[in-house]
Amino acid sequence: MASLLDMRRRIKSVKNTQQITKAMKMVAAAKLKRAQDRVTAARPYAVKMGEVLSGLSAKVAGDFSHPLLSERGDENYLVVLVTADKGLCGGFNANLVKATTKFLKEHSSKEASLLPIGRKGRDFFKTRDIGFLEEYVGLTGKGQVQLSDAREIAEFIIKTFVEDESIDKIFLVFTEFRTVIAQDVRLEQLLPIPRDDSEKEEQVGSDAEYIYEQPPAEIFGKLLPKQVETQIYRAMLESVASEQGSRMTAMDSASKNAGELIDTLTLNMNRIRQADITNEIIEVVSGAAAQ
Repeated sequence: MASLLDMRRRIKSVKNTQQITKAMKMVAAAKLKRAQDRVTAARPYAVKMGEVLSGLSAKVAGDFSHPLLSERGDENYLVVLVTADKGLCGGFNANLVKATTKFLKEHSSKEASLLPIGRKGRDFFKTRDIGFLEEYVGLTGKGQVQLSDAREIAEFIIKTFVEDESIDKIFLVFTEFRTVIAQDVRLEQLLPIPRDDSEKEEQVGSDAEYIYEQPPAEIFGKLLPKQVETQIYRAMLESVASEQGSRMTAMDSASKNAGELIDTLTLNMNRIRQADITNEIIEVVSGAAAQ
């Protein structure tokens, strides 16, 4: 049985850990508010831009072609995985890694390479049998995302896709923020930008006639790279907000578990102390009876 001194040390240690988890929860909550505001502001633009470009590209499919729209084969994949740079955020990174691993297994007959954004995804797949096209770490560690970083990544991906014709499709894996306790892992095709031939095209206006102030080639030549940049920027914003939400939830659970453990250890300490007092009383009574 542990001594009274050992129990006191354990309680003190757990209390110190609880203070840390409570502080991390407060920091995550502050970062979450800023990240959530940025996601809320960026998401409508990114979603609507994707819908409009998909619909318009479907309309001009016969009159216009662009490298970012051209369909290729279905043999070589590049997966852009957006994870966190830090841990202690519950199952956030594990869910992303699990989804990516599942996708790679389902398409094991394809040649696949990886472009990790975030240290956790990089570290996990570094020891796996998959090649890295490039890696970006330290971009989301401070809880903020810079548009310049997303632009740099988008320019590299676009240049690689245009120049390297061996890459047929590029997929983007990230976590979409919904609420503090609910986030969804998303897997979307980034390149070639899919043409919307479904009923969504009617929402854009399949029967409408468009007047272009510049030729379609010039318009799409600027908008399509911007679309890739926007989607990557949005994925990074969503990832940061989801990471902070997961960390806030995880630290809250850790603080509650630490509180329960403190209560249990305190009860055990009181039992040990009571047992020691009882033994001392018995020794005093026994000594008096012996005299």
